Amino acid sequence: MSGRLAIDFGTSNTLAAIWDPIHKEGIPVEIPDYSIPVRQGSTQIPVIPSLIHYTPDNRQWIGNQVIQHGLKQSNQTFRWMKRYITQRSPYKVRVNGREITPYIAGQDFLSSVLVFAGQQVNLKDEEIAFSVPVEAFEHYENWLSTIAEGIGMRRYRLIDEPSAAALGYGTHIQPGNTYLVFDFGGGTLHAAIVLIEEPGEKTGPRCRVLGKAGLDLGGTSIDQWIFQRVLKNNHRQDMDEDVRRMSASLLVECERVKEQLSFQESAELTAMDPETGAVLSDTMTRSQLEDLMEEQGLFTHLNRTIQRAVNHAREHGYQEEHIHSILMVGGSSQIPSVQRILRQIFGAERVFFNRPLDAIARGAAAFVAGMDFYDHIQHDYAIRHTNPKTGGYEYRTIVRRGTPYPTQKPVATLTVKASHDGQQNLGLAIFEVSEHRRLDTAEPVELMFDPGGAARIVPITPQDEENRSLFWMNEHQPTFLVANPPAEMGQPRFRVEFNVDANKRLTITVRDMVTNSLTHRDYPVVKLT
Repeated sequence: MSGRLAIDFGTSNTLAAIWDPIHKEGIPVEIPDYSIPVRQGSTQIPVIPSLIHYTPDNRQWIGNQVIQHGLKQSNQTFRWMKRYITQRSPYKVRVNGREITPYIAGQDFLSSVLVFAGQQVNLKDEEIAFSVPVEAFEHYENWLSTIAEGIGMRRYRLIDEPSAAALGYGTHIQPGNTYLVFDFGGGTLHAAIVLIEEPGEKTGPRCRVLGKAGLDLGGTSIDQWIFQRVLKNNHRQDMDEDVRRMSASLLVECERVKEQLSFQESAELTAMDPETGAVLSDTMTRSQLEDLMEEQGLFTHLNRTIQRAVNHAREHGYQEEHIHSILMVGGSSQIPSVQRILRQIFGAERVFFNRPLDAIARGAAAFVAGMDFYDHIQHDYAIRHTNPKTGGYEYRTIVRRGTPYPTQKPVATLTVKASHDGQQNLGLAIFEVSEHRRLDTAEPVELMFDPGGAARIVPITPQDEENRSLFWMNEHQPTFLVANPPAEMGQPRFRVEFNVDANKRLTITVRDMVTNSLTHRDYPVVKLT
């Protein structure tokens, strides 16, 4: 088999798919040892659990290998890597004398998957595609690019996950119709409104994104809530020494209970202290899980995320009644109460749940095989400057979310002034500003892992929130304008025009206002998302 490969790196499971030119669709690829068969409707598909374990003799077990060796509950097994990478989490675990971060673990995991997938499908010089969360910053895309290039895959493309899911629903998609893709996975929630445009004379159908929204909420959030509930019901704390020892196995149990309650009315949870044999247990019913999700505001925030995507589409002239179908994807969309909410909002006849697990991978394969795609900028981009009166930082937006690209005229123009006499190097601090969203709670917390690998509940500080909403894109190269002769303090020295090119790069055209010379023309400075 040969063709173009797509990878959907998920928080809980990862899928690989290959484009089948005969049947004109993406087909999931099984990677021996790594994959496990999972039932999806009447068929089974191969998924790779997003797990990696580091052995004492410096070997690595990937996906199903971790489960087969009985190491899923080990403190040296990494999970939830994607979620922590997208959030730029600082946590690290000490393994075999070295510190492993989610970035390192994720890179080791994904590199192994790519190498073996490439061998399965005989890639050679073919192009590959990666799916990317709606709310991902540039650093996540750069991380994916580094992995691909590190194993010699020079040709790759990126597509956001909801858009890939729309393409992956295949026969359910008809040109001329508008769809809402509801993607509720392990780490995030995405909603996107997409229009499948009619094919042109020389082109096939084109997928046009009308509006999209994201939320830091997924199956791992629900696991965290169950984890906290179990500790509360047993009158325990996450810092208790025996709880620390069994925290990894307790998390696995929380995930299992959540999954079982999608198909049965009650489930029991048991975790054992590996040193004393003491047991921590609890029983949960489906209604109790639904009450827990209601208490955490889950259903309210599902609705709000959908409405944000709909509101963005409305800016392009598309109303909620224009939505032909709702396509549900992601493992967490299997939760019965989540499906019920979507049916209540849109009507049962419009909600489809045919390919919850593999639609993204299939669609990414269609995308890399040549399915045309029309998108817009997802985040705001701003220049940071200092307020001379307060001395504090302020931000001026230069590219607004929703901007189509490539731009036909400058999206912003500004003047750069010198901050002191004799200044030769001037620059711009360019920030990506995300519509970062989380559940509104009085005391926001998240589940993290300490250096020993034990899970614990930690508060999310205001600084954490700001760091997740703002990303300094050119931190390592903030000054790139050279004044010759040197500038004088307060002197308007450079006039800068901003554009976005076809490759989604922010470009600048710069004129020296003293010498009247053009120093940069359509010069790319950062890659946008």
